[in-house]
Amino acid sequence: QVQLVESGGGLVQAGGSLRLSCAASGRTDSTNTMAWFRQAPGKKREFAAAISWILGITYYADSVKGRFTISRDNAKNTAYLQMNNLQPEDTAVYYCAASSRPFYSIVPNFGPAEFGFWGQGTQVTVSA
Repeated sequence: QVQLVESGGGLVQAGGSLRLSCAASGRTDSTNTMAWFRQAPGKKREFAAAISWILGITYYADSVKGRFTISRDNAKNTAYLQMNNLQPEDTAVYYCAASSRPFYSIVPNFGPAEFGFWGQGTQVTVSA
């Protein structure tokens, strides 16, 4: 019912920046919370950042706080993840996710199970 398509991944040098985009379509009126997760090889999927679609309130994992910024353009049904000062440990497949649950009912427990819709993922590789 909600389709998510990520883009913007790529290869960058440590200290560099990337901006990821997540275009949402379908029944986006049922989406209350958007988030970015990431999964490195051999690791569990971990939360990176979340945003309330209507209110714009954000929440970040400690690992990305101060370096990543999540935002959204309501008119374009698109969420973004601006990633600055990227480090090799940021290397992962980044997934956009959407939840029908209100932001305030999830924070701070942004686990993958709270999100019912997922994009296909986009690879981010940071070289040392």
